[in-house]
Amino acid sequence: MTPEEFVQALKKYGVALSIKQQEQFARYFHLLVEWNQKMNLTAITEEKEVYLKHFFDSLLPVFFSNLLSKKIYSLLDVGSGAGFPSFPMKILLPKLNVVIIDSLSKRINFLKEVEKQLNLEKISFYHGRAEDFGQNLNFRESYDFVIARAVARLNVLSELTLPFVRKGGYFIALKASKVSKEVEEAKIVIALLGGKIVNIKEYQLLDFKVSRFLVIVQKCKETPQKYPRKAGIPNKKPIAI
Repeated sequence: MTPEEFVQALKKYGVALSIKQQEQFARYFHLLVEWNQKMNLTAITEEKEVYLKHFFDSLLPVFFSNLLSKKIYSLLDVGSGAGFPSFPMKILLPKLNVVIIDSLSKRINFLKEVEKQLNLEKISFYHGRAEDFGQNLNFRESYDFVIARAVARLNVLSELTLPFVRKGGYFIALKASKVSKEVEEAKIVIALLGGKIVNIKEYQLLDFKVSRFLVIVQKCKETPQKYPRKAGIPNKKPIAI
């Protein structure tokens, strides 16, 4: 997908990128490639691939959920890595209040440079583990949307994310492989943590025959205080029901 095809593809969803936004995506791409030479940000560096599998893919949750239903809301990106999906969302929706938690300080430094070079505002960065922040009252049950892309299996990921979601808000998991098995093993865990799966969306990245999946979970009640457990435990010992 070329930058021009990217712009045209978004028009199909009723979104017309401004010249400024197109320039921001172009600058983001160049920064990604530049910084990737000195640290491991992504295995995908070819322009067409970045625009399709990083930029466009990151924006699809906007169109397949109710992310556009509010003019201003808060979004937490857990394990953002090189800024996906929250940075493309932020470029598309400038009023979005974004919070990013990542366990690697080098990645945080990269994201801060992208924020500076793209003149983005209303982004907060936190270096650390989701398990620790999830027990912090300044973060817990605080966000309209919590989103994560390819961080962990759904049963583990739910423990890392649902404690952050306010009641009535949503957790959205972006998955690149079939999720039926993950969903089945995570259903009871999600319910225990206060959530309910409301939609599972399978889609193709345009006509490129690349499958993607969104699992959308609504927060129905508060997460029990003991979750998330201490750092490292959710991954080593997933909740057993």
